[in-house]
Amino acid sequence: MRYFHRTSIPPDEVLAEAERFFSRSMSLAASDRRRRDFSGNVGRITVRVGAEGGHYTLVTVETDQVGESEADKMAKRFLAVVHQRAHPEHQLRGAY
Repeated sequence: MRYFHRTSIPPDEVLAEAERFFSRSMSLAASDRRRRDFSGNVGRITVRVGAEGGHYTLVTVETDQVGESEADKMAKRFLAVVHQRAHPEHQLRGAY
């Protein structure tokens, strides 16, 4: 599955947040300037960032699992955390 989110947070900060978020339950499998790959018992998750529209960052999170797997729930939760970081008034909700 693949998920997208556009944020005002700079790409490097999104990747740092990805490392903090996913390192609790997964291992960093690969890393480059704009991508982090994590792997664990739930599968593999890739986080990519890129500039979009000048002041925005496009965050793409991809899993190697089918929808509604544990990896997909983690991916959606991560995007919600990124959204909350850009908009602190946002309340995290949902079963992910």
